[in-house]
Amino acid sequence: MRIAAIDIGSNAARLLINEVTEPKKGKPQFTKLNLLRIPLRLGMDVFTNGEIGPEREQMVIDSMSVFGNLMKIYKVQHFRACATSAMRDAKNGKEIIKQVKKSSGIDIEIITGDQEAALVFENHVADALDKNSAYLYIDVGGGSTELMFYENGKMAYEKSINIGTIRLLNGLVVDDLWKEMKEEIRKNINSKKPIVAIGSGGNINKIFSMSKTKDGKPMSSAYLKKYYKEMCGLTVTERMSKFNLREDRADVLVPALQIFNNVMSWSDIDKIYVPKISVADGLIHSIYEGLQKK
Repeated sequence: MRIAAIDIGSNAARLLINEVTEPKKGKPQFTKLNLLRIPLRLGMDVFTNGEIGPEREQMVIDSMSVFGNLMKIYKVQHFRACATSAMRDAKNGKEIIKQVKKSSGIDIEIITGDQEAALVFENHVADALDKNSAYLYIDVGGGSTELMFYENGKMAYEKSINIGTIRLLNGLVVDDLWKEMKEEIRKNINSKKPIVAIGSGGNINKIFSMSKTKDGKPMSSAYLKKYYKEMCGLTVTERMSKFNLREDRADVLVPALQIFNNVMSWSDIDKIYVPKISVADGLIHSIYEGLQKK
């Protein structure tokens, strides 16, 4: 069975195509066939002007046509397309969704921050980890950060906060919003067990790769502080050269590191697992589980 997920975020749009095989014994296997990422940067328009401009509107329409054609080539049987923070906030978001439906046949669903958090949780990463710890999922996007606290085999707390990399780049995160995040964490992220972070999103995946931490092992928070300190003093061009980064990654890494460092500091967490999960992965699992229930 082939399943695809489209995640239209504030920074980029992603198409993930998975082959799902069901062995007679054991859990289903999810094999990645293709992952295509297009840096649309919708948040650059929306968080400053309140709507998606004509150029980026056309980019969305063209990208969805490409995604639709790829799904046909791969003979995808089931898919779901979701849009998050930027499309939620865009005054012309619904109109663009109509245009996409008309041109490519793809239905885009605008989801809430809580729904976005739930999709990350669909990956069930904590299920396979040490039950003697509690876990804080941290998903940093362009428009928002999703926090999910997992303890004793269940979700104890979830929150979506409008602090994201694109908002920070545009100077749109006021001190009161940071204060709200800090108070939320201090109030709700508590446990008698040691708390470990689980990070998701392209930025933390990149830092994890740069840190040379082995897959399956946690990365120390010291790495996040180290890279933040190093990159803060560099221009985007200098970061691209020194760390071999694309421009659309080099500019958002610093605000992403700022978010991760603050969240981990306020919750007294000193290590983070980076299993390379995403909203798109969660969408795939959600589609599959929905089909199983039917």
